[in-house]
Amino acid sequence: MINIHKKTLQDLEFPTVLQQVSEHCITPLGNQKALEITPFKTKEELIIALQLTNEYLSSFHNNNRIPNHGFDAITKELQLLHIENTYLEVHSLKKLVSLSLTTNEIITFLEKFKEYYPVLNDFASHIPITKAIIENVDAVVDRFGDIKDNASSLLYDLRQSINKIKSKINQSFATALNAYHQLDYLDDIRESVVDNKRVLAVKAMYRRKIKGSIMGGSKTGSIVYIEPETTTQFTRELNNLEYEEKEEVIRILKELTNFIRPFSPWLSDSQTFLINLDVIAAKAKYAKSMEAILPEISEDKSLFLRDAYHPLLYLNNLKNKKTTFPQTIDFSQEKRVIVISGPNAGGKSITLKTIGLLQVMLQSGMLIPVHERSKVCLFDRVLSDIGDNQSIENHLSTYSYRLKQMNYFLKKCNKNSLFLIDEFGTGSDPELGGALAETFLEEFYHRGAYGIITTHYSNLKMLANELPFMVNANMLFDEKTLEPLFKLVVGQAGSSFTFEVAQKNGIPYGLINRAKKKIERSKVRFDATIAKLQKERSKLEKTGESLRQNEKKKIEEADKLEEINSKIQKKLESYQELYDSNQRLIYLGQKLNDVAERYFENKQKKELMGELFKIVQIENSKRKKVSAKQKQVIKAKEEKVKQDAEKVVNVIRKKKKAAKEKKIETPKPKPTLKVGDRVRMEDGRAIGSIDKIEKNKAVVNYGMFTTNVSLEQLELVETVKK
Repeated sequence: MINIHKKTLQDLEFPTVLQQVSEHCITPLGNQKALEITPFKTKEELIIALQLTNEYLSSFHNNNRIPNHGFDAITKELQLLHIENTYLEVHSLKKLVSLSLTTNEIITFLEKFKEYYPVLNDFASHIPITKAIIENVDAVVDRFGDIKDNASSLLYDLRQSINKIKSKINQSFATALNAYHQLDYLDDIRESVVDNKRVLAVKAMYRRKIKGSIMGGSKTGSIVYIEPETTTQFTRELNNLEYEEKEEVIRILKELTNFIRPFSPWLSDSQTFLINLDVIAAKAKYAKSMEAILPEISEDKSLFLRDAYHPLLYLNNLKNKKTTFPQTIDFSQEKRVIVISGPNAGGKSITLKTIGLLQVMLQSGMLIPVHERSKVCLFDRVLSDIGDNQSIENHLSTYSYRLKQMNYFLKKCNKNSLFLIDEFGTGSDPELGGALAETFLEEFYHRGAYGIITTHYSNLKMLANELPFMVNANMLFDEKTLEPLFKLVVGQAGSSFTFEVAQKNGIPYGLINRAKKKIERSKVRFDATIAKLQKERSKLEKTGESLRQNEKKKIEEADKLEEINSKIQKKLESYQELYDSNQRLIYLGQKLNDVAERYFENKQKKELMGELFKIVQIENSKRKKVSAKQKQVIKAKEEKVKQDAEKVVNVIRKKKKAAKEKKIETPKPKPTLKVGDRVRMEDGRAIGSIDKIEKNKAVVNYGMFTTNVSLEQLELVETVKK
């Protein structure tokens, strides 16, 4: 029998989880039911609840989405059905029809896809499909929510008579209106409506001239509203018919309600089913929001939570775009009690609460945010003592309250219990409180209970080292900055870093040394050793992580090189095939050329044909017989190789062409021309020597004549010798 105390649920903030789950419900009754979720009493019920949630979650990831389960509550309607001689109004009947349609649709769907949703189908199978309510209500009520004329023969006759009377009323009123309008007894507006009746708007001075019932007047008193006498007679008859119609409608509704009454249990079961389905859907949506899963449930008492997230912290950080650090923790018969130590603000309490909250959620039929390789077990009790529980009402100090809690633990703790204690032993004299805490811990241990405690007491850390099925653990800190890394490491106690943290926060070194002298040297050395080990552990963690990253990079690079090598090898093989094929064709071409040359000389056709036939036979002997399909494949392969080769050749050609063009385009720097240099015009052949240079112009002597030429138009042939 599973029994988890309400106090434990509050300590672990389980009500906050329920509030978040309830927000995913789509019906008020489902919302209320979600807030009342508690851990299941039996393992059988729990396993079914977990499977239901897991199946609903799977519907979000396939094409067979479960139909909408929204409904209007019919609680009042069910109460009325239990009272004799009552009847349901039309809107209530419409609610019953809607609920019936929704229930039928979901049950039919689950039956159709029972291979996908076997547990959900079993969950719904106790409710039979019935269309009686839907058909009988639809026979009486139309889609606008009115009773149909043909609901009974009497109602049909009454409504026919009502329509005729209304027609007579309109005719008689129109006659009176025209008559009195011609006599000028009516105001400009002529008519109005009072108490849902058409009335004549008569000028006050003529009111005695008109026979009828005065229904009222205008605020100024200038108009009197009168219903004509002939119309009044018909109106009385209409009122009588409408009363009879109302009585007949009530009779029909009573008859219909009496037909529905025997279906009350079915309606009640359907509503309960839809409420429970709403809660299951809300659990599934909540699981989806934090990527929760259903881990393996072990029969032996072993628990392995890998990459476990605190749900409330994860969702809050997700909303604020912050990182959440997961924890990994392992329980087994050989490791039943874990003692977490280390400085404050390192994540000890969050780790404790994460394990406790996930266990309570799981045992309440919810999926939990852990790695898919995780494994869980079930506990009959989860006992907790978390936070400062000083009670002002009961005049209890923190320590007194904690002693009461320990007394409760001693009564309830056994091999099927999980205990969670934060800051174990605090609230009293450290020496005495530590000794008492050690005794309690030994007692829980010898009873075979599983548990996690957080503490600063050295004697509890030492006890964890001495007992075989108890282990130390600590939260990692950066060895230089003393900043928390929010990572749990099992197997080693954690230092409180008391003096290191004090030094980091600016406490004078002299005061810290004086404090060290006031306590036993062995205790300082013990704590210092733990601190040193913890720093070494942190360094090793970083080194290990760095090595893992390097190893990963090397593997990735090796894979890339292997892939490149494979591609190059394939290309080389393809090019080799192409080369061999081309060499064979060249060889054949040479042979044919030799044969052609001999024929050119001797003109022997017979010899020519014999040589050609011989060449063909030799080549065919090398060929393998292949089908037409294989020929196509080989041809396609050869074509592809040719195309690849042509692409490579084209790329090389383009590069060479570009390089050549670049070479041509790059202008050589023009040499500086001097008097005496031998030059020629850029587009000419005659060579002359420069006699004189003035203002970018040179006088060039060609022997027989001289000419003035711009320096830019000249190119150097030979420099003057000095």
